[in-house]
Amino acid sequence: MCGIVGYIGFREAYPLVIKGLKRLEYRGYDSAGVMVFDDNELKLSKTKGKVSDLELKSESISTSGFIGMGHTRWATHGVPNDVNSHPHLSNSGELAIIHNGIIENYEPLKKELIKRGYHFHSDTDTEVLVNLIEEVQKKEKLKLGKAVQVALNQVVGAYAICVFDTKKPNEIVVARLGSPLAIGVGENEYFIASDASPFIEYTSNAIYLEDEEMAIVRIHKPLKIRKIKDDSLVDPYIQELQMNLEQIEKGGYDHFMLKEIYEQPNVIRDTYRGRLHANQGLIQMAGIEDNLEKFMNAQRILIVACGTSWHAGLVAEYIFEEFTRIPVEVEYASEFRYRNPIINNGDIVIPISQSGETADTLAAIKLAKEKGAFVFGVCNVVGSSISRETHAGAYTHAGPEIGVASTKAFTTQITVLTLIALRLAKAKGTISNSNFHRYLQELELIPEKVAEALLTNDKAKEIAAEFKDAPNCLYLGRGYNFPVALEGALKLKEISYIHAEGYPAAEMKHGPIALIDEHMPVIVIAPKHGHYDKVVSNIQEIKSRSGRIIAVVTKGDTQVRDLADYVIEIPETIDALSPLLTTIPLQLLSYHIAVMRGCNVDQPRNLAKSVTVE
Repeated sequence: MCGIVGYIGFREAYPLVIKGLKRLEYRGYDSAGVMVFDDNELKLSKTKGKVSDLELKSESISTSGFIGMGHTRWATHGVPNDVNSHPHLSNSGELAIIHNGIIENYEPLKKELIKRGYHFHSDTDTEVLVNLIEEVQKKEKLKLGKAVQVALNQVVGAYAICVFDTKKPNEIVVARLGSPLAIGVGENEYFIASDASPFIEYTSNAIYLEDEEMAIVRIHKPLKIRKIKDDSLVDPYIQELQMNLEQIEKGGYDHFMLKEIYEQPNVIRDTYRGRLHANQGLIQMAGIEDNLEKFMNAQRILIVACGTSWHAGLVAEYIFEEFTRIPVEVEYASEFRYRNPIINNGDIVIPISQSGETADTLAAIKLAKEKGAFVFGVCNVVGSSISRETHAGAYTHAGPEIGVASTKAFTTQITVLTLIALRLAKAKGTISNSNFHRYLQELELIPEKVAEALLTNDKAKEIAAEFKDAPNCLYLGRGYNFPVALEGALKLKEISYIHAEGYPAAEMKHGPIALIDEHMPVIVIAPKHGHYDKVVSNIQEIKSRSGRIIAVVTKGDTQVRDLADYVIEIPETIDALSPLLTTIPLQLLSYHIAVMRGCNVDQPRNLAKSVTVE
């Protein structure tokens, strides 16, 4: 959830840390803080609010120090305020810590430390951890690195931490369990961050710590990585970063979300590039080819995900079952491991995550592996925890997604999952050659059709002006577009704070129809193919109750146009691929409503991009 940044080297640390925090603000933005060590003095500033508020408050901090740490927070323990902001200091003031995660057993540790004379100023679990490290350090007369290791073996929970000791001003100790941590390796300098975006312009080399690993990062010395449990040395693996600076800048758009909506034609193409060969009638995916027999023998596929990724999984359920005839279940990762699920040896489990760091999804992966399932991950971030924990997988190629509300993640996940389903269907013989070729050719055309769907922006803006003050909204869809209705409602809730719900259109009669009156906007997804006639009947039921209808239809539609108050047209495509198009105007509609309501589109309240705690 939170974003952490650290630097040690020859550059001025303060501006580098501040810039890094701005790039990580999507991870949490209710408070922020920075620490710089300069002239043998630890200088600290922190505040409730965003990094821009921190900058205003930190004008007195020296910018000449060459070692520093910063934090942007999504609150777990303790309300967002100046005191609960990170970094936190130990009682002596000699140790400073920044922390992403949760220390679950902080309460008994805190009680014990209070007995030993420690005082606490904040409500956070993090202040308990830094004082535990100090207690271990003093009691056992240990150097900082060893003290951190001993302390971490006493805690339960998740963490990515950076710890600094004023007595050792040439090093930062870092460690991780469950929360991501990357170390950028430069010439005589090191960068530390929750992901690589804070240091992408300084180095293309990064080390991603694995769970239960720690490192002592020192100036002018090689990096040493050790296992927290047994102190054994680990050979560092340096990866070359795949992102570039342009990908994490707004590029002239007002918001990252809008930029990412408009990137979808290109990123969908990037996602199937090298995998889809329509002219040859081929789909080639190394992760599938290497494990084809496991998929062919699978009696069941379980998809586990959260939020938008869960909605992509619902679309995949329809696609897999139709094409491959393999039964599919889609589970909320947050519920999966707590209900004692039935997982059989030979089941395929597909976890889906944009960040590759979602805590609930990672926990589901570990359970699935323990039960003997084959786990095939779908995620966007190269080197992420999910990509390392799974047996095999496929990356989406969406590029960095900075806006908290996912857009291009949804469409690229559906693209990857469709490719997998089609490849398996071809291998199993559950799809005819003619239909297989037809789907490949249509999928290849999807990027230009998404580009055409983006031309509905002005229409979406016009409709947004009409409904921006609505307190509630219904989204209805059937078949492949029922999950799109759920996703459309989620987008509106996330960024505009309007209460919205998505339903299968036929379920409207089983309760939600009671809500419909002349004030209720109802967005109906009604493309030409699929259950068109049934959806038309549902629209007529809404119309007869004076509901205000916004319909997403196939270009040239006349029947729904006569019934709806507003119509948004999209290009025609095959039913199974329609979610890639129908979701576009819903993203634009949510975006414009949020902007008109004065909401912070990229950083909606109470949310964070990467949910690394349960």
